Amino acid sequence: MTSLRGWKIRAVDGPHRATTHDIPALNEVFSDAFTERYRRDGMVGVRVPALNPVIWRYAIEDAADGAMLWRGERGELAAFNIVHRSGIEGWMGPLAVRPEAQGGGIGKEVVRAGVEWLRASGSRVIGLETMPRTMDNIGFYSALGFVPGRLTLTVSLDAASADRAPLLLGRLPTRDRLDAMAECGALTQQLLPGYDFSREIALTDQLALGDTVLLREGSALVGFALCHSVPLVEGRVREELRVLKLVLAHTDHLPVMARLLADFARRSGTRRAALRVQGEYPDVYATLIGLRGRVRWTDLRMTFGEYAESRPASGVVLSNWEI
Repeated sequence: MTSLRGWKIRAVDGPHRATTHDIPALNEVFSDAFTERYRRDGMVGVRVPALNPVIWRYAIEDAADGAMLWRGERGELAAFNIVHRSGIEGWMGPLAVRPEAQGGGIGKEVVRAGVEWLRASGSRVIGLETMPRTMDNIGFYSALGFVPGRLTLTVSLDAASADRAPLLLGRLPTRDRLDAMAECGALTQQLLPGYDFSREIALTDQLALGDTVLLREGSALVGFALCHSVPLVEGRVREELRVLKLVLAHTDHLPVMARLLADFARRSGTRRAALRVQGEYPDVYATLIGLRGRVRWTDLRMTFGEYAESRPASGVVLSNWEI
């Protein structure tokens, strides 16, 4: 039990494990909290929309025991923190506190609970992303031990036909699909030992959220990109193909993969492919800009204390810390 002296919600208890039954309440708190955040930043007319329920399902099932929520005195959802772990890589998001519960310490409790869960689960990287223009958020996380790193830049490529169709994991026979997933795991492990995106790949396939583009040279797998094509926002049409994970054995493979992603965006009925490029990869960023990529958004990457991430000695491993 955690006591809270706030505006309206005076006491909360948790964390409890979030389930798919909590999705409507999670959407309500998500929209209210982030709308209030934008209002404080001076964007009074902005209303943050609800997320697609199937995206929530993906986030909750991916997080498993890391999907945490706190309830107020009347049982209402007061806060949540969806905490993810991909092998040794751990990150938090989305997380939010209902406006009526802010200002009394619950936000600190929510973040600390996520950090402790990741520590206990063996994570060696712990991080999150926040809006770089929001000084309150940066100061809040910094006071809890997070250190600001570089920006993550969302770069988009217009949908376009390629000279060959992308090889998609979801189109393979079951046995070949399992073998390809194992190859994806082996390539990731080779570049960044301890990282593992197998669960995200399997869930994306299981929930029909998108697909994983495979890149081969001969019979060898030299890259893959885990993509979601379903709308992020509830009730919206498909607008972009979101690349959640991108792994390449060498940066020279990026132009080919970029063309395959643009083609997959066209085939999936979206206008563009969006890649979130961490600032540790200026060469990747420069290549995408050279391919007529456009910068659409920036986020600030923050990591907890000594639990920092590192770039592989060779190749590329881009890992999205948002759903």
